[in-house]
Amino acid sequence: MDITPLVPEGRRVIESYGDEGFRINGERYSSPVIVWPEGVVPWQVSGIATAGIETLDAVFSAEPPVEILLIGSGDAFELAPPALRQALGARGIAVECMDTGAACRTYNVLMAEDRRVAAALMPARPG
Repeated sequence: MDITPLVPEGRRVIESYGDEGFRINGERYSSPVIVWPEGVVPWQVSGIATAGIETLDAVFSAEPPVEILLIGSGDAFELAPPALRQALGARGIAVECMDTGAACRTYNVLMAEDRRVAAALMPARPG
């Protein structure tokens, strides 16, 4: 029995991740990215500590609007800065911080369930 979730055509699926970057819908990305079902853009940060509200314009302009943002911090769990989490909450966006592997897997599950999810991801070694 095949239990692979059916993903609607055109949705962005994270196929793999590693310290060299990501493969999303067959395309390689070698730096941090923001991915949501309809798109992928570079995430202009050098680490979670440098992530500010201004680095997430793609999340705020996504249509339909993002309701959940997963933040993948690389190899190890790291919380996003409190000001960033508060600003996202004020905009009605739930934030979950986790290591990048967990964020990639969670994004794929939520996206396949047709949830309004995005993931801001730092590269990480597969666990």
